[in-house]
Amino acid sequence: MSTKDYVEKDYYKVLGVPKDATTAEIKKTYRKLAREFHPDANKGDAKAEERFKDISEAYDVLSDDKRRKEYDEARSLFGTGRMRPGGPGGNGYSFDFGDLFSGTQGGGAGGGIGDVFGGLFNRGGRQAQPRRGADVETEVTLSFEEAVDGATVPLRMTSQAACRSCSGTGAKAGTTPRVCPTCVGAGTVSRGQGAFALSEPCRDCKGRGMIVDDPCPDCHGSGRASSARTMQVRIPAGVQDAQRIRLKGKGAQGERGGQPGDLYVSVHVTSHPVFGRKGDNLTVTVPVTFPEAALGGTIDVPTLNGPAVKLRLPAGSANGLTLRARGKGATRKDGTRGDLLVTVEVTVPQQVDGEALSALEQYRDATASEDPRAALFKAAEGA
Repeated sequence: MSTKDYVEKDYYKVLGVPKDATTAEIKKTYRKLAREFHPDANKGDAKAEERFKDISEAYDVLSDDKRRKEYDEARSLFGTGRMRPGGPGGNGYSFDFGDLFSGTQGGGAGGGIGDVFGGLFNRGGRQAQPRRGADVETEVTLSFEEAVDGATVPLRMTSQAACRSCSGTGAKAGTTPRVCPTCVGAGTVSRGQGAFALSEPCRDCKGRGMIVDDPCPDCHGSGRASSARTMQVRIPAGVQDAQRIRLKGKGAQGERGGQPGDLYVSVHVTSHPVFGRKGDNLTVTVPVTFPEAALGGTIDVPTLNGPAVKLRLPAGSANGLTLRARGKGATRKDGTRGDLLVTVEVTVPQQVDGEALSALEQYRDATASEDPRAALFKAAEGA
């Protein structure tokens, strides 16, 4: 947060609360506004997103007693950020403090008025910002049953975390890092570009805000080290092969109180010898005999995790007919289940003799006048 922001932005007005509002009142108002303007509730609305950022920025300052006190003192000292009319003869003039506050830290002789009031504005009006942890990628292989019903699996991950030897300071035991004189601990410097001041990471401290003179031998001054850990992760039911799952906040730890990164899990699902899958539905192919297909009947069908179900096979069922067993498929996100799609496959015996052969010959003779290919030849002749 820059000194210019402290002076020019009215955070009380942004939240719509009086200057003497209590912390509880500020928190209650913030929650109401945050729900109203949250990006998830206003898809594609740039104005709502900007309003949400302003609300969050105001709450970050006013909800912290120390920062709120500094903000109130800054507003009291400099007013709205522009000097009042005055001067000899009452000639009015205005002066924007932004030029003084932006300064030329690291790029010139003067650090601006922010250097004078360094104690009031957290070392020159800026402080090193929290840094979000890195995202972590990993993979997991599930069985077909685990993917359908969900499973809790152990995942071993290696990510960057604070070095245990120096507790993340980057300095050798017994020593401490010093504040970077170039950025005054902010981690960024402002460089003038005409009427604008552009902020960029400080080159001397590489954006950390601190300089380590005697680095830690384990992390070589970075303050970060590889850390291996095993955690139990719940894979939701209904996950599919090659799906990528995001687990928020399960990645690498942040720096200076920053939020942890996210964990991305790439899922691989092994095939099943009997069942297949189409979206939320499971599939299975069930063989039936010729008499069952011709005469109809009730057939038993296996399910993935449970007893077999009985399905009614209509008389005259053709090869490839699909039946449906409702609620016997994969688990959906809402807890309901898809269906089991049963494909009928008419089997033909490899060898026929005895009574079976005699019966088939009689059936053949009885149906000799019926040619199932007659319509095919007729259609070909008419083409």
